[in-house]
Amino acid sequence: MRAAPPRRLLPRRPLPLPPRASAAIVRPARRDDAPTLVAFNAALARETEELDLHLPTLAAGVDAVLADATKGAYYIAELPGVRDGPAAACLVTYEWSDWRAARVHWLQSVYTAPDARGQGAFTALYDHVRAAAAADGGAGVRLYVDDGNAAAAAVYRARGMTSHYRVMEDLF
Repeated sequence: MRAAPPRRLLPRRPLPLPPRASAAIVRPARRDDAPTLVAFNAALARETEELDLHLPTLAAGVDAVLADATKGAYYIAELPGVRDGPAAACLVTYEWSDWRAARVHWLQSVYTAPDARGQGAFTALYDHVRAAAAADGGAGVRLYVDDGNAAAAAVYRARGMTSHYRVMEDLF
């Protein structure tokens, strides 16, 4: 019996995505966004995993990223004229891929406010992070989605994301 050929690595050059019209503006998060980031992360944990996070720990985690760019970077999407304040946010962290000799940009803590969903805020965030990853010579963009979050998975697939992985964890 012949062994299956090895899976071919995707090309390093990002494939073009169809343009999407969005009124969203993406910017790096600032220190004064910390309360919103904490609130979004707490809402994300409740909505997706039915978890009530310890808010002082969550606030310390958000503050640590905002104070130290080596830990990651938060981005905010705003919808001027549609919603006051941030509409969506995400955290970007980095993983070195020895297989690709480049960084993979991980989207984490992705949250869109309920009244902003379906208005292009996530698409703007994703397109911004994807373009930054490509400009940085990155190998691509990854994120994980809870098995039960079919709505989010559909949004990610619509942006061209696919997966053959399952994330395993042993958290302390």
